[in-house]
Amino acid sequence: MASWVCTKCGYLYDDRFGDPEHGVSAGTPFEKIPDPWVCPRCKAAKAFFAKRNG
Repeated sequence: MASWVCTKCGYLYDDRFGDPEHGVSAGTPFEKIPDPWVCPRCKAAKAFFAKRNG
């Protein structure tokens, strides 16, 4: 599993937990999230997320 960070606001998306409040089930890899999904905190597009190391 991996985590991704929004480069605009710092929101952390973790594959293990997903984003169930916004239609993304736990265990969903970031790459499999539909493109219309945006950062729940600042509404940035997926393009503004970077894979977090470690």
